[in-house]
Amino acid sequence: MMLYLQLFWEFFKTGLFAVGGGMATLPFLYSMGDKMGWFTQAQVADMVAVSESTPGPIGVNMATYVGYLTAGIPGSIIATLGLVTPSVIVILIVAMFLKSFRNNPYVERAFYGLRPASTALIAAAGLGVVRLTFFDWSTITSIGLDFSRIMEILKAIHWPAIILAAVLLVITRGIKKLSKVHPIVWIAASAVVGIVFRFAGA
Repeated sequence: MMLYLQLFWEFFKTGLFAVGGGMATLPFLYSMGDKMGWFTQAQVADMVAVSESTPGPIGVNMATYVGYLTAGIPGSIIATLGLVTPSVIVILIVAMFLKSFRNNPYVERAFYGLRPASTALIAAAGLGVVRLTFFDWSTITSIGLDFSRIMEILKAIHWPAIILAAVLLVITRGIKKLSKVHPIVWIAASAVVGIVFRFAGA
Protein backbone atom coordinates (compact mmCIF):
# COMPACT_ATOMS: atom_id res chain seq x y z
CA MET A 1 0.00 0.00 0.00
CA MET A 2 2.81 2.41 0.86
CA LEU A 3 4.39 1.86 -2.56
CA TYR A 4 1.10 2.74 -4.27
CA LEU A 5 0.80 5.93 -2.22
CA GLN A 6 4.38 6.87 -3.08
CA LEU A 7 3.72 6.26 -6.77
CA PHE A 8 0.59 8.40 -6.72
CA TRP A 9 2.25 11.22 -4.77
CA GLU A 10 5.42 11.35 -6.87
CA PHE A 11 3.47 11.45 -10.12
CA PHE A 12 0.93 13.87 -8.68
CA LYS A 13 3.80 16.30 -8.01
CA THR A 14 5.16 15.66 -11.50
CA GLY A 15 1.79 16.31 -13.11
CA LEU A 16 1.32 19.46 -11.03
CA PHE A 17 4.64 21.12 -11.89
CA ALA A 18 5.65 19.68 -15.30
CA VAL A 19 4.51 22.71 -17.29
CA GLY A 20 4.88 22.26 -21.03
CA GLY A 21 3.68 18.76 -21.81
CA GLY A 22 5.09 15.25 -21.73
CA MET A 23 8.76 15.99 -22.38
CA ALA A 24 8.75 18.41 -19.46
CA THR A 25 8.19 15.43 -17.14
CA LEU A 26 11.69 14.09 -17.89
CA PRO A 27 13.62 16.24 -15.36
CA PHE A 28 11.14 15.07 -12.72
CA LEU A 29 11.65 11.44 -13.77
CA TYR A 30 15.44 11.78 -13.49
CA SER A 31 15.01 13.20 -9.98
CA MET A 32 12.46 10.51 -9.09
CA GLY A 33 14.79 7.73 -10.24
CA ASP A 34 17.68 9.11 -8.17
CA LYS A 35 15.53 9.63 -5.06
CA MET A 36 13.30 6.57 -5.09
CA GLY A 37 15.59 4.06 -6.86
CA TRP A 38 12.72 2.71 -8.99
CA PHE A 39 14.67 2.96 -12.25
CA THR A 40 18.01 4.11 -13.62
CA GLN A 41 18.69 7.11 -15.84
CA ALA A 42 19.51 4.72 -18.68
CA GLN A 43 16.02 3.24 -18.32
CA VAL A 44 14.56 6.73 -18.78
CA ALA A 45 15.89 6.71 -22.34
CA ASP A 46 14.09 3.40 -22.92
CA MET A 47 10.91 4.91 -21.49
CA VAL A 48 11.14 7.81 -23.93
CA ALA A 49 11.65 5.43 -26.86
CA VAL A 50 8.71 3.25 -25.87
CA SER A 51 6.47 6.22 -25.01
CA GLU A 52 7.23 8.03 -28.27
CA SER A 53 6.56 4.93 -30.37
CA THR A 54 3.21 4.05 -28.76
CA PRO A 55 -0.12 5.89 -29.03
CA GLY A 56 -1.03 8.48 -26.43
CA PRO A 57 0.61 11.42 -24.63
CA ILE A 58 4.26 10.76 -23.83
CA GLY A 59 3.94 11.87 -20.19
CA VAL A 60 1.03 9.51 -19.54
CA ASN A 61 2.82 6.67 -21.33
CA MET A 62 5.92 7.16 -19.19
CA ALA A 63 3.87 7.25 -15.98
CA THR A 64 2.20 3.99 -17.01
CA TYR A 65 5.60 2.48 -17.88
CA VAL A 66 7.16 3.44 -14.54
CA GLY A 67 4.12 2.29 -12.58
CA TYR A 68 4.16 -1.10 -14.28
CA LEU A 69 7.92 -1.42 -13.86
CA THR A 70 7.58 -0.65 -10.15
CA ALA A 71 4.35 -2.35 -9.07
CA GLY A 72 2.77 -4.16 -12.02
CA ILE A 73 -0.63 -3.33 -13.49
CA PRO A 74 -2.04 -1.72 -10.28
CA GLY A 75 1.08 0.46 -10.13
CA SER A 76 0.65 1.54 -13.75
CA ILE A 77 -2.95 2.59 -13.09
CA ILE A 78 -2.08 4.48 -9.90
CA ALA A 79 0.93 6.26 -11.43
CA THR A 80 -1.16 7.32 -14.44
CA LEU A 81 -3.96 8.59 -12.19
CA GLY A 82 -1.40 10.48 -10.12
CA LEU A 83 -0.03 12.22 -13.21
CA VAL A 84 -3.36 13.25 -14.75
CA THR A 85 -5.22 14.25 -11.55
CA PRO A 86 -3.55 17.70 -11.21
CA SER A 87 -4.28 18.47 -14.87
CA VAL A 88 -7.95 17.57 -14.47
CA ILE A 89 -8.25 19.74 -11.36
CA VAL A 90 -6.39 22.69 -12.90
CA ILE A 91 -8.32 22.53 -16.18
CA LEU A 92 -11.65 22.52 -14.32
CA ILE A 93 -10.57 25.56 -12.29
CA VAL A 94 -9.23 27.35 -15.37
CA ALA A 95 -12.42 26.62 -17.32
CA MET A 96 -14.46 28.13 -14.51
CA PHE A 97 -12.45 31.31 -14.04
CA LEU A 98 -10.40 32.05 -17.18
CA LYS A 99 -13.31 33.48 -19.13
CA SER A 100 -13.85 36.08 -16.43
CA PHE A 101 -10.16 36.90 -16.03
CA ARG A 102 -8.95 36.48 -19.62
CA ASN A 103 -8.08 40.18 -19.99
CA ASN A 104 -6.67 40.53 -16.49
CA PRO A 105 -3.06 41.82 -16.77
CA TYR A 106 -1.90 39.55 -13.92
CA VAL A 107 -3.27 36.47 -15.69
CA GLU A 108 -1.59 37.52 -18.94
CA ARG A 109 1.73 38.04 -17.14
CA ALA A 110 1.40 34.66 -15.42
CA PHE A 111 1.05 32.93 -18.80
CA TYR A 112 3.92 35.03 -20.15
CA GLY A 113 6.10 33.72 -17.31
CA LEU A 114 5.04 30.12 -17.89
CA ARG A 115 6.27 30.10 -21.50
CA PRO A 116 10.02 30.36 -20.78
CA ALA A 117 9.64 27.97 -17.83
CA SER A 118 8.06 25.29 -20.01
CA THR A 119 10.64 25.94 -22.74
CA ALA A 120 13.48 25.45 -20.25
CA LEU A 121 11.98 22.22 -18.90
CA ILE A 122 11.56 20.79 -22.40
CA ALA A 123 15.10 21.89 -23.36
CA ALA A 124 16.52 20.25 -20.21
CA ALA A 125 14.63 17.07 -21.03
CA GLY A 126 15.91 17.09 -24.59
CA LEU A 127 19.52 17.58 -23.47
CA GLY A 128 19.13 14.74 -20.98
CA VAL A 129 17.95 12.38 -23.74
CA VAL A 130 20.83 13.52 -25.98
CA ARG A 131 23.33 12.80 -23.20
CA LEU A 132 21.97 9.30 -22.58
CA THR A 133 21.59 8.43 -26.26
CA PHE A 134 24.78 9.78 -27.77
CA PHE A 135 27.37 9.48 -24.98
CA ASP A 136 28.68 7.13 -22.31
CA TRP A 137 28.44 10.00 -19.85
CA SER A 138 30.07 8.25 -16.88
CA THR A 139 33.21 7.66 -18.96
CA ILE A 140 33.30 11.22 -20.26
CA THR A 141 32.88 12.76 -16.80
CA SER A 142 35.63 10.53 -15.41
CA ILE A 143 38.01 11.72 -18.16
CA GLY A 144 37.01 15.39 -17.83
CA LEU A 145 39.08 17.84 -19.89
CA ASP A 146 42.08 15.51 -20.24
CA PHE A 147 42.49 15.75 -24.02
CA SER A 148 45.51 13.45 -23.87
CA ARG A 149 42.90 10.66 -23.56
CA ILE A 150 41.12 11.71 -26.74
CA MET A 151 40.77 8.11 -27.97
CA GLU A 152 38.86 7.17 -24.83
CA ILE A 153 36.60 10.19 -25.33
CA LEU A 154 35.91 9.14 -28.93
CA LYS A 155 35.09 5.60 -27.79
CA ALA A 156 32.59 7.01 -25.28
CA ILE A 157 30.57 8.53 -28.12
CA HIS A 158 27.80 6.33 -29.56
CA TRP A 159 28.59 6.93 -33.22
CA PRO A 160 25.83 4.72 -34.70
CA ALA A 161 23.21 6.71 -32.78
CA ILE A 162 24.66 10.02 -33.98
CA ILE A 163 24.78 8.80 -37.58
CA LEU A 164 21.19 7.55 -37.44
CA ALA A 165 19.98 10.84 -35.94
CA ALA A 166 21.88 12.86 -38.56
CA VAL A 167 20.51 10.77 -41.44
CA LEU A 168 16.94 11.10 -40.14
CA LEU A 169 17.40 14.85 -39.67
CA VAL A 170 18.62 15.30 -43.24
CA ILE A 171 15.90 13.06 -44.71
CA THR A 172 12.98 14.57 -42.79
CA ARG A 173 14.12 18.18 -43.18
CA GLY A 174 15.91 18.18 -46.52
CA ILE A 175 13.85 15.93 -48.82
CA LYS A 176 10.36 17.32 -49.36
CA LYS A 177 8.70 14.07 -50.47
CA LEU A 178 10.10 12.11 -47.55
CA SER A 179 9.38 14.88 -45.05
CA LYS A 180 5.66 14.19 -45.59
CA VAL A 181 5.98 10.54 -44.50
CA HIS A 182 4.18 9.88 -41.21
CA PRO A 183 6.52 9.96 -38.14
CA ILE A 184 5.49 6.42 -37.11
CA VAL A 185 7.20 5.13 -40.28
CA TRP A 186 10.50 6.70 -39.19
CA ILE A 187 10.07 5.39 -35.64
CA ALA A 188 9.49 1.85 -36.94
CA ALA A 189 12.42 2.13 -39.37
CA SER A 190 14.68 3.39 -36.57
CA ALA A 191 13.65 0.44 -34.40
CA VAL A 192 14.61 -1.95 -37.20
CA VAL A 193 17.95 -0.17 -37.67
CA GLY A 194 18.58 -0.38 -33.91
CA ILE A 195 17.94 -4.13 -33.96
CA VAL A 196 20.30 -4.57 -36.91
CA PHE A 197 22.99 -2.46 -35.21
CA ARG A 198 22.64 -4.48 -32.01
CA PHE A 199 22.97 -7.84 -33.77
CA ALA A 200 25.90 -6.45 -35.74
CA GLY A 201 27.59 -5.52 -32.47
CA ALA A 202 27.53 -1.78 -33.26
